[in-house]
Amino acid sequence: MVVVDTHCHASPYWFEPVEVLLDEMSRNGVDKAVLTQFFGVYDNSYLVECMNLFPGRFSVIGLVDVSDPDALNHLEILHQQGVEGVRFNSTMRSPGGDPIAAWRKAADLGMIASVMGSVESYAAAEFGNIVKELPNLKVLIEHLGGVGANWGPGRSNQSVPYDTYRSVLDLAKYPNTYMKIPGLGEFCTRSLPFQPPNPFDEVHSLIEMAVDAFGADRLMWGSDFPPVANREGYRNALTLPRERLEARSQQEVEWVFGKTAENMWKFGE
Repeated sequence: MVVVDTHCHASPYWFEPVEVLLDEMSRNGVDKAVLTQFFGVYDNSYLVECMNLFPGRFSVIGLVDVSDPDALNHLEILHQQGVEGVRFNSTMRSPGGDPIAAWRKAADLGMIASVMGSVESYAAAEFGNIVKELPNLKVLIEHLGGVGANWGPGRSNQSVPYDTYRSVLDLAKYPNTYMKIPGLGEFCTRSLPFQPPNPFDEVHSLIEMAVDAFGADRLMWGSDFPPVANREGYRNALTLPRERLEARSQQEVEWVFGKTAENMWKFGE
């Protein structure tokens, strides 16, 4: 089984260089990864260089400044360089008469939109309208629809925004939507005092709900390397959610942790 990590960050100036990621991948049996640009950085040359240096290992999600009058041309250039995806925030809009011009351009180029946002912004009708208006744009919802890194751990079961999350899961009715699932540490609280081997007090059923809504063939795992090191760590972010899905179906594991991503990304080839 090929294992793919669809949400990694790498940089020589912030976080970690790609060699550290490659070491983590090697230690944990991860074959391929999608390098995801972090917000505020519009120079994607390092990620493109990594993709070219290690053919077959990486795909790239780049970032453009949608407020730049030349943003659509920048998307063209990224596409020519082999960048397959562009990262948006769910609320990003272009100036001028067409607020979704950059989204529309990504669709025209056949690029994938990897979208970060809060659970509330994903659930908003405005975001759903974009998904509906651009049926040829593959929209990849990050961080478990905002109940991952953008909602944050440390909440009690009563405070999990289930109603809003269900509204996000309703986006599965659009066949061009996909979702990234994270490690459990994005939405579960570490037990204190720590009780090995299970690091969490309780595990909410949010991943299982996503599988039921989207189907495993529209979900893909992403570690959020290297911020994951501040949570449960890379290995646990891979093994713990995989163990939960193994209890349901080996077929679901194969899709979420590899096959969906292999069908979506070309990995520089």
